[in-house]
Amino acid sequence: MQTPSKHHPSLVQVAACLGFVVVLIDVSVVNVALDTLRTVFGAGITGLQWVVNAYALVFASSLLIAGTLGDRLGAKRVFIVGYAIFTLSSIGCGTAQSIQVLIVWRLVQGVGAALLVPNSLAVLRLAFQDATQRNRAIGWWGAGGGIALAAGPLAGGLLVAALGWRGIFLVNVPVGIAGIWMTWRFAPDTEAQSGRSLDLPGQLTGALALATLTFASTEVSALGWRSPIIEGAFALCVGLSIAFVWLEARNPDAMLPASLWQDRIVRNATLIGMIANLVFYGIVFTLSLLFQSVWHMSPVRTGVAFLPMMGILMIMNIVAGRLASRVGARGLATVGLLISAVGYLAMRPAIAAHSFSLLAIPMLLAGSGIALTIPTITAATLAAVGSAQSGIASGLLNTARQVGGVVGVALFGFFVRQPDAVSFIRGMKLALTVSAVLLIVGAATAWRTLGHGPELGYRARKRNARLPS
Repeated sequence: MQTPSKHHPSLVQVAACLGFVVVLIDVSVVNVALDTLRTVFGAGITGLQWVVNAYALVFASSLLIAGTLGDRLGAKRVFIVGYAIFTLSSIGCGTAQSIQVLIVWRLVQGVGAALLVPNSLAVLRLAFQDATQRNRAIGWWGAGGGIALAAGPLAGGLLVAALGWRGIFLVNVPVGIAGIWMTWRFAPDTEAQSGRSLDLPGQLTGALALATLTFASTEVSALGWRSPIIEGAFALCVGLSIAFVWLEARNPDAMLPASLWQDRIVRNATLIGMIANLVFYGIVFTLSLLFQSVWHMSPVRTGVAFLPMMGILMIMNIVAGRLASRVGARGLATVGLLISAVGYLAMRPAIAAHSFSLLAIPMLLAGSGIALTIPTITAATLAAVGSAQSGIASGLLNTARQVGGVVGVALFGFFVRQPDAVSFIRGMKLALTVSAVLLIVGAATAWRTLGHGPELGYRARKRNARLPS
């Protein structure tokens, strides 16, 4: 593909940021339309879980191979293909006539999202040759993600009120067309690396293990734990996971090198990331149902209700970056996880009192703690590996976080599966208690394993240099 004009870094930055923004908005925007979808399609809790999880499932299981495809085929090409798939599937979502068709298109949308995210960053890096300008551009890329998460619920509420639930998907179409055009016309061409291994056996077994886990944990709300289908799916997940580990251990070109798992910082940061997303996205899903189905709030009011929890993410991400060098990864992640645990516990009496005013401060605490933790464990992960493994380490962490979100929606959805208000509140309290316990476990893990400060990266890199690749 030949670029018909000289590349224009600022427009490439716009295209990359827009791609990242629409992907993250579609993670959260659907939540404010759950009650509308329940009414329009007569969907039960399991169907609503699949609307959220279908997208996250494919997104999570395809992130690693999407980055590898970008290296092998050229990041610009794969980024444009990702934009095209995401845009076309958004049209499919917006015109769906049944909950089943909507779920199928959400699966396809997840493919486009996975192709967009790693390659948006790759295209952005190539567009800026100057290191200072490149870092500034990447900073805006990250800020765009924070804004997307914060604005997602409110934007979704406004779109549902103005255009109906279909508007939350169809609004992606003009964004996608603009992003494709800017990338095609102004982004620099990227060379393919034909020798790069895709590790298809590992990719497929890992993706299938995640798919069976998602299926079992989501369908348990409808079928129950003793269903042969659920038991078989969990057994298949275990078998596929064992096969994945075995294949990766024997493959010298494995997508997940053994040295990553041998590094305790990477291993435990991945666990913490999974816990953080499990409780965050699980509670966002259940709060959405609480606000709309139990408290009967409109989509717009629901979006406004999420502002304390979502809006604080962008602010605390900036604070985390400034505190990391002073406090160190161990202290900052531990404090962040404990703050979030306090926030989730404090939600229990507020929900019991049916008081949104009492709920606002706990939501601020919950969002603040997670926002302090995620950039901290990301920096610790990147500091613990050499530059040759930074991409795969980042991909591993982000995949684990997406898996955590999928499991959180499925698990907490099971807790609130009963439609009556009393049972729902009881399940919501259980979800909050489980969240706090998991966050405390994560805090203990961070305190024991993440090390102290800037010296972390040097020691970890020396240790990794002695490990077999």
